[in-house]
Amino acid sequence: MSEPNAASLESKRWLTRGVLGIGLASLFSDWGHEAATAILPAFLASVGAPAVALGVIEGVSDGLSSFAKLAGGFLGDHPRWRKPTGIIGYFATAITTFGYAFVQTWPALLVLRALGWMGRGGRGPSRDALLADCVAPGQTGRAFGFERAMDNLGAVLGPLSATALLAVMGARGVLRWTLLPGVTAALAFAILAPAARRADGHHAEGTTPTFAAKFAQFPGSYWRFLAGVFAHGIGAFAPTLLILRASQILTPRLGMGRAAAISVGLYTFHNFVDAAAAYPAGALGDRIGKRGLLAIGYLIAVIAYAGFIFEQPTIPVLVVLFGLAGIHDAFQQSLEKSLAAELLPASVRGSGFGVLASANGIGDLVSSVVVGALWSMVGPAAGFLYAGIFTALGAVLVFSSGGLPSGSSGGRRRASL
Repeated sequence: MSEPNAASLESKRWLTRGVLGIGLASLFSDWGHEAATAILPAFLASVGAPAVALGVIEGVSDGLSSFAKLAGGFLGDHPRWRKPTGIIGYFATAITTFGYAFVQTWPALLVLRALGWMGRGGRGPSRDALLADCVAPGQTGRAFGFERAMDNLGAVLGPLSATALLAVMGARGVLRWTLLPGVTAALAFAILAPAARRADGHHAEGTTPTFAAKFAQFPGSYWRFLAGVFAHGIGAFAPTLLILRASQILTPRLGMGRAAAISVGLYTFHNFVDAAAAYPAGALGDRIGKRGLLAIGYLIAVIAYAGFIFEQPTIPVLVVLFGLAGIHDAFQQSLEKSLAAELLPASVRGSGFGVLASANGIGDLVSSVVVGALWSMVGPAAGFLYAGIFTALGAVLVFSSGGLPSGSSGGRRRASL
């Protein structure tokens, strides 16, 4: 009698050891590399790097990370490779970020940043597949929402720590300090994340399906969902452009220095809202359905973009608009991955997460370039209008993508048994 009761209790518990371990790994890893990112512009200037260097470093690193996500998806489809891939990826990010402290030229930092971002991209699909395995099908929203909240908490703590430590340690000291949270992340993942279960229907040992064969196993509902994600992605742009717009709006009244400080404060508020809303968004998705809620999350971004078009925002209005953008990001990150976990067969879940991450990465690149170009050539309103149109299209496509989750019909019912 005790065994069934124990299993029943386990099925009701979403915050498993594995979910906690993966959440802690995301918290500490982001804490470390976001601390480094916060001081990166100043550090590059200290080694004599030209202004274009930061763009080259970030562009090359993000591009390589997108390719690594596809390769990581292939690795994530092999259950026995998932945990080792994650451990190596977390250690790679920690060690390369620590290595910034010893470089003397910006090309050396480019190499380290690219290697670290490849490790970060490559580990993602394996981590997400393990996270989906940690909970019952009807609890994926809570699990991914928790991971997203921890990730964003790290993104808030990183810059705050860098600011606090900079005066005491100097830039190179802060970069050396990042080894502590980075290694803690890798150890949390290594100790607490579970070894992967063998997926039902997984290919026989010794055979390696091609990418085309794996993609053929994605259900039609997943491809339709992915079309909506991509449409949203080529509209929704990087939040750094919101910082720029806020600074442009406030500078005539407050001066450049105060406007810049308030804009950074607004972005910090955005990240706090993102972290606070991530778990509730995922938990609500488990209860009422993820597809419609994700579409609502996309439409929240449309409202924020419209606010920048039709208002001349004051500081209180900017607070609301940045808050709405934070809610949108929380809904997107928590619900896209948890819905993908339900739509994908377990045997190709790693590849599915890799494709999802790559679609988002390409979308981010396209949206930031197009919005930036429209902003420069026509005006900010044109950029926000473009973003609103494609983000709304993404909401329509996701909501109408239909189809029952693969292997999870009745998932909410089973999770509550």
